[in-house]
Amino acid sequence: MCIFCSIIRGDSPASFVHQDEICVAFMNIRPIHTGEFIIIPRDHIDHFTDLPDATAAHIMLVAQRVGRRLQKEFKPLRIGYVVHGFGVAHAQLNVVPLHHPSDIISARHITNDANELKISEANLAAPSRAELDAVAARLR
Repeated sequence: MCIFCSIIRGDSPASFVHQDEICVAFMNIRPIHTGEFIIIPRDHIDHFTDLPDATAAHIMLVAQRVGRRLQKEFKPLRIGYVVHGFGVAHAQLNVVPLHHPSDIISARHITNDANELKISEANLAAPSRAELDAVAARLR
């Protein structure tokens, strides 16, 4: 079961920033910084590179438009776009407000487990649904 498909169907909660016939954008539940969101196609396609060109282009246009709003509302130094596809096997574009050059691979992802450095989301705060909804409303 794909959690992103569940979100699209309305079976799982999400704080939506954008919805249209091609894609949806919603807040990341474990953001590096406030305002981070994810854009996914409505069609279940695993790899971003497998998206039809028109869908990929549309997703980038949505990222640009909502990214401008993110820039205005939260004033990060840069807006980063990350396509990695780890975690959920559904094509996704992560839009990340950057306040420091290392924010794409944030130091906040690094944990020290028995003197072994690991990458994990464990150190990232999980904002409440109300907080995520409020940020989504600011970016609409």
